[in-house]
Amino acid sequence: MPRIRTTGVILVLACALGAPGAALAEETAAAEPPKVTMGNGAANSITIEGVTREGRTFVFPEVVIERDGWLVLHPFRDGKPVGEIYVGATFLAAGTHEDVSIRVQTAPEPEPGTRFVVMLHSDVNEDGTFDFVFVDERNVADKAVFEGTTMIAHVIAAP
Repeated sequence: MPRIRTTGVILVLACALGAPGAALAEETAAAEPPKVTMGNGAANSITIEGVTREGRTFVFPEVVIERDGWLVLHPFRDGKPVGEIYVGATFLAAGTHEDVSIRVQTAPEPEPGTRFVVMLHSDVNEDGTFDFVFVDERNVADKAVFEGTTMIAHVIAAP
């Protein structure tokens, strides 16, 4: 027997029938976007244990990506990640990759402890070019890889 998804049906019915507090519940539900977390997913992952670095080049033991895309490094500034810029990107074909190198290209050579966000971005238009052009307030053309509400990303410190 097919399953029918009923999420929100009671709320919609309560609003339609004018139940007390239903409008407030609806506004609260609409105002709270799903919480985004960072980590690995079932089909996409970045192994950060055992990351090495020589000069500007980081080596990640394993990266798994479901579709062609990019392993990307974003810097920190004033203790916060800066997603509006990136300092390195490496193209990866779909699959499992070992010893993936990514070079910091547009920032000074990292000191030990320098923090970055390492994450996956999809090659949305499948052209092999990292399209880091904003298409709205939050997203670039080659969007971040998510599994559900988990962005495939990690905060790392340079070894």
